[in-house]
Amino acid sequence: MTEKVVIIGSGPAGWTAAIYAARAELDPLLFEGDASQENWDIGRPPLGQLAITTEVENFPGFPAGDLNAYLDNAIDEKKRKYMAPHSGHGVSGPELMELMRQQAVNFKTRVRTEDITSVDFSSRPFQLTTAGGEVVETLSVIVATGARANYLGLESENRFKNRGVSACAVCDGALPRFRDKPLVVVGGGDSAMEEADYLAKFASKVYIVHRRDELRASKIMAERAINNPKIEVKWSTTVDEILGNDEEGVTGVRIRSTKDESQTEVLEASGYFAAIGHTPNTDFLNGQLETSEKGYVCWTVPFRTNTSVEGVFAAGDVADDNYRQAVTAAGSGCMAALDAERWLAAQGHH
Repeated sequence: MTEKVVIIGSGPAGWTAAIYAARAELDPLLFEGDASQENWDIGRPPLGQLAITTEVENFPGFPAGDLNAYLDNAIDEKKRKYMAPHSGHGVSGPELMELMRQQAVNFKTRVRTEDITSVDFSSRPFQLTTAGGEVVETLSVIVATGARANYLGLESENRFKNRGVSACAVCDGALPRFRDKPLVVVGGGDSAMEEADYLAKFASKVYIVHRRDELRASKIMAERAINNPKIEVKWSTTVDEILGNDEEGVTGVRIRSTKDESQTEVLEASGYFAAIGHTPNTDFLNGQLETSEKGYVCWTVPFRTNTSVEGVFAAGDVADDNYRQAVTAAGSGCMAALDAERWLAAQGHH
């Protein structure tokens, strides 16, 4: 059997693409990824980055309130019983993703909890190989595998993720845990300056920890950060450890001098933001799609999700190194499904 459309990835982009494709009667097959510990450890779990996120305050339609009754009614009972009770503070990442997943399933999206490990886009139908060695043939593909945040690799980073450790200031910066508290940003590029400048709106103070004595950021971005009275740059230092406890989460960050390793300093902070880039999940493509210098899949038609291979479309953070938000990912998932539907129709497949 040759599929009409296969969606690879299960974040907001993947599930939105599935909802639109299913409602268009394309009978989509979605590979949500393996729920292995390895995928969780590298930040690539099923349901995407939001599966490892707590509160989501900026996705439209989910103001603060008690969603428990709705969640009990909307989500399959077998999955719902493993979810934590709703906190009442907006919607959580896992809750939002389970709702998207359920909506796609309600419209008859077929879901497989497996990884696609390689693809062959050299001829049609395209061939996708699963981790188990099965080859799936499809007329079109939507790549929605997202991008994972880069961290320093400290054990303490993993320990306090979602309890003060974050990689998205826009997503988390306004949360009560960070308001009017000192925060730490690690990095020296434009992203780190943007994160620090944004966090300064809410924090009492923002420390930028940078391993060199000059920033890599563009001059205008660097000056904006340095001239902000709430921001202090800790030059020639690295993060040694994130400090905290089980009750409060992050309480501080110990930094170490790169010029004299015997010199350390503890910065009091309730939050730590890694701003050292993201890695798009494109290894399985093996270079068969055109990518940017940073490795993100390129859209080759303005305002469309077309890639360099006709019949292959890309949506979400795998093709976006600028916004990286759930709502923009969902929007591009809609676009990809519509683009795929129209392309299939033009090929005579209805």
